[in-house]
Amino acid sequence: MKFCSECSHPVTIKIPAGDNRPRHVCDQCGTIHYQNPNIIAGCLPVYGDKVLLCKRAIEPRYGYWTLPAGFMENGESTEQAALRETLEEAHARVELDSLYTVTSILHVNQVQMIYLAQLPQPEYASGEESLEVELFSEEEIPWDDLAFETIRNALEFYFADRRSGNFPLRHLTLEPKPERKLRTPA
Repeated sequence: MKFCSECSHPVTIKIPAGDNRPRHVCDQCGTIHYQNPNIIAGCLPVYGDKVLLCKRAIEPRYGYWTLPAGFMENGESTEQAALRETLEEAHARVELDSLYTVTSILHVNQVQMIYLAQLPQPEYASGEESLEVELFSEEEIPWDDLAFETIRNALEFYFADRRSGNFPLRHLTLEPKPERKLRTPA
């Protein structure tokens, strides 16, 4: 950020009084521009013994499978966002059961919230952001073609929890992966 969105003057990075971290601050109007994580909301839709997955038609991870999920919009609850994203990406109307996974994804400043949901009827279709939408049993899941670690985690938890009959709320944190250092030839 170079300029204030309130008054258009240049901003500086400094720690505002009473704060504990550097922020973009406008010295002209005094606005402090906070940058906070984005919230992603979605569903793990279940129909019988199968789950509904979408093959991504957008980057990142074009052509890989995921649960219907996306960025929460202003003016909506996490539940509303999860329902909207499922309708947009899979043309599926689901009934939410409970919040199932909350994942802090530190390296991209996101928090992902996935709800367990019931798909009352096997009615779905590809939305604009999906190449395909399909129901998969545990054995049919394209495990090697899942788009994100968070989706793999949610699916693995779901199938394990289904066997036990207990679906606890899962809190996870994905730390940044260490960068691989390339060896330089001597």
